[in-house]
Amino acid sequence: MTNVTEPEKEPKMKKKYSVWVTVAVAAVAAIITFQITYIAVDSAYDKKAKDDAGTSEIERKLAEIMELYDELYIGELDESGALEAVVDAYVAAVDKYGSYMTPEEYAERMADTNAELVGIGVHVIYNADSKCIEVVNTMPDSPAEEAGILPGDLIVAVGGETVEKLGYYPAIDNVKGEEGTYVELTLVSGGETKDISVKRAKVTEQTVLHHVTSTDASVGYIRILSFDAGTPSQFKAAVEDLKTHGCDRLVLDVRNNPGGLLDSVTAILDYILPEGPIVRLISKDGSVETINSDADCLDMKMVIICNESTASAGELFTSAIKDYKLATVIGTVTYGKGTVQSIRRLPDGDALSISYKMYSPPYSDNYEGVGVTPDITVEMEPEVANVNIYKLTEDEDTQLRRAIEEIRK
Repeated sequence: MTNVTEPEKEPKMKKKYSVWVTVAVAAVAAIITFQITYIAVDSAYDKKAKDDAGTSEIERKLAEIMELYDELYIGELDESGALEAVVDAYVAAVDKYGSYMTPEEYAERMADTNAELVGIGVHVIYNADSKCIEVVNTMPDSPAEEAGILPGDLIVAVGGETVEKLGYYPAIDNVKGEEGTYVELTLVSGGETKDISVKRAKVTEQTVLHHVTSTDASVGYIRILSFDAGTPSQFKAAVEDLKTHGCDRLVLDVRNNPGGLLDSVTAILDYILPEGPIVRLISKDGSVETINSDADCLDMKMVIICNESTASAGELFTSAIKDYKLATVIGTVTYGKGTVQSIRRLPDGDALSISYKMYSPPYSDNYEGVGVTPDITVEMEPEVANVNIYKLTEDEDTQLRRAIEEIRK
């Protein structure tokens, strides 16, 4: 199961949760750590032990504290828990976007970014009125689709316990499980309450949604939820499908897109952009690596919608197309994250996501802490500002409505 938005008054989550109900995990919206990531999974970090002369201040201080606890503390020392807490605190203090992962968390992250998850295959949001999980969409050929779960259905209980009692995120976690096992759900569908049993299976996370707009049959709409391994192929398939339905113009929606894989966003930009730079990567020593696009490009008129929760790879997508003047950007100023993370394995199986490069759009400046400014600023109208964008119609969605008006000019 994938949560596509953050419920009101829910605490921020530390971990990245995936966008589909495979379940799980949450979030192509604001609850996950905004990021653009380069994954180096095969090389463990090998650091030689320091001699006493090379001991850092941090190491000396920790050694002094540990010695005193070993000598004086009357309780039982939980060294494993202490180590994890120290590492988490260190990463949080020095790296705004970094994260430390246990082997289990690393495996979950890899499954997420590889677009292969085990669950039932639905996008969900939090329904604050009913205090339950609301289904936004079901993935094609998924267990949810096979079980007859429909958009708009409410999941009010998981495994016999109500979502209100469990809490939104724990309930989403409970939908996850081993492939081939069953999850018991209580649904409200069409005003009728029913209990169903759904068999969990491997599903490919769908990060691209598309349809022909109801306003104009020549305008196609594509929402990119995040940039995972499967996103480029899904995006290209969406464009081709819209073309077959007569669309020659596109509205590209990256609102609430938190980012994802560098290879993913650059592959899509290579598909869209003409020959030239896609992104400039700046290392710690000041050296610059440029990733370039070939001469093939997407010859369609485009408008991009972004907002304050468009981050990282979502911002690169927006700014790169804007740099080439291939689309008008509509919405609000984006989050402002211009750094790349690399995931490195440690010898004990743990992993570290560390900020190791700055990245800048093809021609404009890096937007770390600043964000990307749209060409046309459009705020959501007050009456719908607090409504989940996945529940808005085209007429209700102020930013989408303006985007369609703009591309029809």
